[in-house]
Amino acid sequence: MKTMKKSTIIIISIIAVIVFWVVGSYNSLVSSEQKVSQSYSNIQTDLQRRADLIPNLVNTVKGYASHEKEVLSNIADARAKLAGAKTISEQAKANDELNSAISRLLVVVENYPNLKADANFRQLMDELAGTENRIKTSRRDYNEAVKDYNLKVKRFPTVIIARLFGFSEKPYFEASPESQNAPKVNF
Repeated sequence: MKTMKKSTIIIISIIAVIVFWVVGSYNSLVSSEQKVSQSYSNIQTDLQRRADLIPNLVNTVKGYASHEKEVLSNIADARAKLAGAKTISEQAKANDELNSAISRLLVVVENYPNLKADANFRQLMDELAGTENRIKTSRRDYNEAVKDYNLKVKRFPTVIIARLFGFSEKPYFEASPESQNAPKVNF
């Protein structure tokens, strides 16, 4: 009888340890996945803030540089692509296009000293610069959360729980290869 009790206690203890490990691993994966989702949401919020600032900036520039329609049109097109992007890779590519268009706009602005002195324009540029910094920070935070999550999903023994419950790797928010080239501006 005593041997049977000991065996039963050992078996129950082993099962309890396994159950606690499974629950702990699952909860850790859920927490990491939620951190990735929250970080991605922060990127989207910052991108939306920038998208909301751009029409004001464009309208301010229009008053000074009405003949620079192509640059302004490119910004509007890039902004629309960013707003319509559904996946992380689509957002990254659209973000790069918008960055390029904004860079061309800043080159145009250099030719209009009165515009650079305009208080409304300066305020919008300051807000845009702050938003760009937020986007950079949000992207870094997102990629850090993705790295931590992907490590959990791939490491043994958590990989067993991840596969069992359908957790899979998340993509990084990466710049497209085209973003490595400086924008070309012709006057």
